[in-house]
Amino acid sequence: QVQLVESGGGLVRAGGSLRLSCAASGRASSSYAMGWFRHAPGKEREFVAAISLSATNTHYADSVKGRFTISRDNAKNTVYLQMNSLKPEDTAVYYCAADSFFYRLRAGVSDYWGQGTQVTVSS
Repeated sequence: QVQLVESGGGLVRAGGSLRLSCAASGRASSSYAMGWFRHAPGKEREFVAAISLSATNTHYADSVKGRFTISRDNAKNTVYLQMNSLKPEDTAVYYCAADSFFYRLRAGVSDYWGQGTQVTVSS
C-alpha cells in the first residue's frame, strides 16, 4: 500500500505560479511512476503530467505543455508539479497518483491516489 499526500495548493492570480508537492510513503513508494491529474467542477478528471521512476521520461497534457513541469526527488519520495503562467481554466482539485507503469498513468489509470489539493486561479 502507498499513501500519497499533496500540498502546495492555494489561490493565485492569473499569470502567477504555484508548486505542488506529493509525498509518498509506504511499501516501495519510491518504485512507482508518478503523475498529476486534476478535476474541475462539471468536468471529467483530466490527466496533467506523469514522470517515470527514473525521471527519464515525462509526459504532459497539451493544455499544460510549456507551462507546467513535473519532477521528482526519489531520495525524498516526493514528486513536484511546478505550475507557471497559470490561467483561470487551471482551477481544479489536483490529485497525485502512483502506479507501477508509466504508460498506465498516461492512459489515466492509477493504482494509488492522494486526497487532492485545491488550486484556484483568479482572473
